[in-house]
Amino acid sequence: SRRWRFVSYSWLKGASSGAPFFFVTLQKFRVRLFRPSFLPAVAWLIISTILLTLPGSALPKESWLDKIYIDKWVHISMFLIMTAAWCRGWLTKENDPVKLKRVFLYIAAASAGYGIVMEFVQLFWIPNRAFELKDILADTLGSLIGLSLSSRWYIKK
Repeated sequence: SRRWRFVSYSWLKGASSGAPFFFVTLQKFRVRLFRPSFLPAVAWLIISTILLTLPGSALPKESWLDKIYIDKWVHISMFLIMTAAWCRGWLTKENDPVKLKRVFLYIAAASAGYGIVMEFVQLFWIPNRAFELKDILADTLGSLIGLSLSSRWYIKK
């Protein structure tokens, strides 16, 4: 309509035009987030979300699997892969080791936070699933192992 013709969106284009800091940051983040290198990480996030939201009745019930704590190993593996995939997706040609360490730490914290949130989702909204503190510990351990491996693999000393 006509009234919108007078609205200028030039302030969204950058800090030099007086844009608030968070708009500039979001714009830069948007550019980085939609790179092809993030596709494996996004795919793994979708797969993990599907697996973590399966109803309890859809999961196998084998007593020998409980003896080897297969559930915890699955959680560790899922979050290790998730953290490593997001760290790998963040790499660019000009990788500053100090910035990468900080970003990788944020990714690991976000991954562990995602695990905590998913435990509450299981508690309140997924039938036949329960909140388990040991799952949160396994998720956090997987995130930390992913952080450690990503730091060794991707950060040049």
